Amino acid sequence: MNLPLRKLGVPPNAWAVNQTLADITRPPQTPQPVILSTETKTLRFDLAKAAILVIDMQNDFCHPDGWLAHIGVDVTPARQPIAPLKTLLPRLRDVDVPVVWINWGNRPDLLNISAGSLHVYNPTGEGVGLGDPLPSNGAMVLMAGSWAAGVVEELQQTPSDIQVDKYRMSGFWDTPLDSILRNLGRTTLFFAGVNADQCVMTTLQDANFLGYDCVLVKDCTATTSPEYCWLATLYNVKQCFGFVTDSQAVLTALNELNC
Repeated sequence: MNLPLRKLGVPPNAWAVNQTLADITRPPQTPQPVILSTETKTLRFDLAKAAILVIDMQNDFCHPDGWLAHIGVDVTPARQPIAPLKTLLPRLRDVDVPVVWINWGNRPDLLNISAGSLHVYNPTGEGVGLGDPLPSNGAMVLMAGSWAAGVVEELQQTPSDIQVDKYRMSGFWDTPLDSILRNLGRTTLFFAGVNADQCVMTTLQDANFLGYDCVLVKDCTATTSPEYCWLATLYNVKQCFGFVTDSQAVLTALNELNC
């Protein structure tokens, strides 16, 4: 008598097991090749192996009452990705591309945060930094679960989305992001969010170093830094770390796939 097999793990990195058998063949996913235009080359990639990482689209970075605005930064540029993301993300979900939200979300006790990281957000030690309450509403700066660390309300999150808290500029450092992507079999990563030259760029660089294929979605990414930082980011991505495209090119590619 053949005993029924039960799935163990997350496809495609899943086994089928019972009391006597462990089937570790991991059946392959059906490829979904897509042709995408970028600023340097035409890409042919597998939609079944793609994911989008949305980085730091949080109130502290994008809302007029958040931390950046509190220290006098004009957050208008950081809000520019909201509109294109509102169009792109639902379309990607429709074709089963995982949406991964990577947000600063510190421990309340900050035990894993170094003095150097604290200095970035409070260089004099006298201001409002990581874990401190915002004067406007009392929300704790970039603390997991606080309004300050929450995704801006204009961008809807769904139960199928994946959330990863990070504690440095790179979403890969000291987080489960790499393990999650490998379990899902996702090797082509699209990047969106803020700030392009800081958290987006460092996450993209680490992804490149880990062997992922990287595509920056230009209009879904922004920075409050000076223009030369933005231009340097685009140059370095195209020169060293991957490709640059925009949301309309992605939507066109999906439409041509008729999916």
